[in-house]
Amino acid sequence: MSYVKTRMEGPVGVVTLDRPERMNAISGALLDDLHDALQRASDDAACRVIVLNGAGRAFCAGDDLKEFGEQSASDASIRLHIERIQRITRDLMFGAKPVVGAVHGFAVGGGFEWMLNCDMVVASDDLVAFFPEMAWGQFVTGGVTHLLPQAIGHQRAMELWLLGERQSAQSLMSMGLVNRVVPRDAMLDTALTLAARIAEQSEKSIARLKRLVTADLTGTLSRSLDLEFAATIDAFADPDAAERVRKFATRKEHAR
Repeated sequence: MSYVKTRMEGPVGVVTLDRPERMNAISGALLDDLHDALQRASDDAACRVIVLNGAGRAFCAGDDLKEFGEQSASDASIRLHIERIQRITRDLMFGAKPVVGAVHGFAVGGGFEWMLNCDMVVASDDLVAFFPEMAWGQFVTGGVTHLLPQAIGHQRAMELWLLGERQSAQSLMSMGLVNRVVPRDAMLDTALTLAARIAEQSEKSIARLKRLVTADLTGTLSRSLDLEFAATIDAFADPDAAERVRKFATRKEHAR
């Protein structure tokens, strides 16, 4: 069973997170399937632009807390999980093809990070995005410790991380983190229309543009990913953090 579906819409490759029963929460299998899908889209000469979206009620609800025990069982399992997550950031940001995020419902933790890794974002008006990591004793990754202060400034980025407050699509647009806010039923069509317009541009020029933009990021972003990797390993291995995650997961399951 694959947790990611792909299809072509003309020159646009649509990559859909497809674990709706868990709100597309991040599992090891989903990470592997998403990496494979992004690699196939990147290697497909017919695909000029990638649209990334999620099936069901959410774009991505972040880490699947039901798998936390397995992920944090050993140093090796922690490292593997973080490597898989960071591999997606590299796929999205360092690939030659532009990525348009079509983001709705919840974009939490890693889901919020993936949204920020996209080149453009179309947000549904029901979008709610936030970082819960500080409350859980965990840590952010996705290169956002570099990307977010660059995009919105140090103090505002710190506010998003430290308080973990829920942000609406309009709030994110006011910060410059999304390009369009549209009704839910228009989100995917809007993203596909933007992607089709991008696909009409010079493929070589777009590849050069993305390469040059990310070339400036390669050193600093890679450094941030390395630092986030180390911090996340420490967080996963922290018994207090594990207890925080366990309590939150228990409350969440009881609320379903």
